Amino acid sequence: MVGPSGCGKSTLTRLIAGLMIPDAGEVWLHGARVTGPRSTVGMAFQNPVLLEWRTILENVILPLEIVAPRMPRRERVARAEELLSLVGLDGFEEKRPSELSGGMRQRASLCRSIVHRPDVLIMDEPFGALEPFTALLITHDLRESVYLADQVVVLSDRPAHAQFTLAVPAPAPRPLEMLYEPGAVAMLAALRHQIEIAQGRAPAEDRGKRQ
Repeated sequence: MVGPSGCGKSTLTRLIAGLMIPDAGEVWLHGARVTGPRSTVGMAFQNPVLLEWRTILENVILPLEIVAPRMPRRERVARAEELLSLVGLDGFEEKRPSELSGGMRQRASLCRSIVHRPDVLIMDEPFGALEPFTALLITHDLRESVYLADQVVVLSDRPAHAQFTLAVPAPAPRPLEMLYEPGAVAMLAALRHQIEIAQGRAPAEDRGKRQ
């Protein structure tokens, strides 16, 4: 999903994750109404939001303590250590968040969001690529959206609604060079135009169309 700053993208992620209750209407995910946080959803926040009184390892383990309290600790630790190693943080397990750089904290936060192996991963302006599972990606980078997503939704300005939907036909994983192909260039141009409409800088005659 892309859209103007402040249009409600992050709010939408929290509604889907069950971290906020809608003022009106309902949120449904995989055929079930969302009434609170769900163990099948992982959330990587825009800021790492790590707990300073816990080590990096203990921060990553936290979701397992909540959704899988009967899992043996050795299994929790093994799963967390495997993820930390994958993102280059092996050796930093016993560090506190304040001892890591911003990028390292963000990587630890991403590990925490997937340690319980959720069916859906919601990421608010993340970095890096995705493994093949369902993900909702919030980004201001249009090229990132075309490179990673199967479908891009442009949100309007407040009150936000789905203004434009773009299907990305290229199969994943995609080579970085695809961003320079004519089809990708045309998709990026269409998305830029829709952002200009959402910002009030272009006529709204194409608002609400699907491509």
